[in-house]
Amino acid sequence: MPSNQPSLGALPARFRRQRLLIVGCGDIGQRVLRRLQTGPGAGRMQVLALTSSVARVARLRALGARPLLGNLDAAASLRRLAGLATRVLHLAPPSPPSPLSGQGAGGDPGSGAHRRDPRTEAHRCDRTVALARVLRQRSLPQALVYASTSGVYGDCQGALVPETRRLAPATPRAQRRASAERVLRELGRAGLRVSLLRIPGIYAADRAADTVQDRLRRAIPVLRPEDDVFTSHIHADDLARACIAALWRGRPQRAYNVSDLTSMKMGDYFDLAAGLYGLPRPPRLPRSAAQQQLSPLRLSFMSESRRLDNQRLLRELGLRLLYPGVAEGLAAGRRTDGIADASNRPGATGDLRAGQCG
Repeated sequence: MPSNQPSLGALPARFRRQRLLIVGCGDIGQRVLRRLQTGPGAGRMQVLALTSSVARVARLRALGARPLLGNLDAAASLRRLAGLATRVLHLAPPSPPSPLSGQGAGGDPGSGAHRRDPRTEAHRCDRTVALARVLRQRSLPQALVYASTSGVYGDCQGALVPETRRLAPATPRAQRRASAERVLRELGRAGLRVSLLRIPGIYAADRAADTVQDRLRRAIPVLRPEDDVFTSHIHADDLARACIAALWRGRPQRAYNVSDLTSMKMGDYFDLAAGLYGLPRPPRLPRSAAQQQLSPLRLSFMSESRRLDNQRLLRELGLRLLYPGVAEGLAAGRRTDGIADASNRPGATGDLRAGQCG
């Protein structure tokens, strides 16, 4: 008996067109938008961008997206997302700690019956739960890509870390990301292809805040070599390209370490950047002194040591990195900043290569 439903090929073109929903349109989301407008197949896909900021609507529209006002913390504002997109890029951070959890701004621990258990708060992922709930209400998208963190692995004592390593998130922000991963894996079992991108330190000269140049100019200390930790990095433009690749090439319920090829300790990274940008190297401190001088957030990044294995990224997603190492990415930032490119000076090329690791 013939079906009464028209085949996909018989539908009008506007119904056959791929529709991408980007949830969280900060720096990386906007880089994705720019690449979709200028890369291969530019303009062939309708892009929807969820934002809670009215001030950002014009900017998103200028980048080629159709802005949708909504807030992951207000479930009623998300209803129209159900069945709207064929692919979803989830870049929004997890829910922040409740002010009543003992982790709020200002350190108010809360009191009495209103205080929430910090152990429970650390695993909150209300925003991802809200998104998953609305996506289940109608036909699921074909694919969803989630921007997680390499912090879900915890401290690996400098080991090379594949995606199969058992998760051991130690910080509240990493615990919330790990909880969000579990929510999305469950959603994937309903028939949605989920890709989890585990992202280390993101850098680029044109990011809005806390760039490597900013940190060097502020002389923020790093650990002395004997206390230092291995960290991984990815240039913001390569991360945007990885997001796009995973939307089409990611395997079902698969995690990907999104990092470059550099194997380098944190202090060496800042020393390299200082040399490239002509800025003073950061001061070095023993761990005991750093614990007294640095904020808990900064110190948390100095408490975990790991090197990411990125072979899945390169082989399965087929990503060719624009910046295979931080030396290339930082040098590109130097040119963007208008700093004279020293590569034409005698001996400069050899010095640059000597700074590369891995």
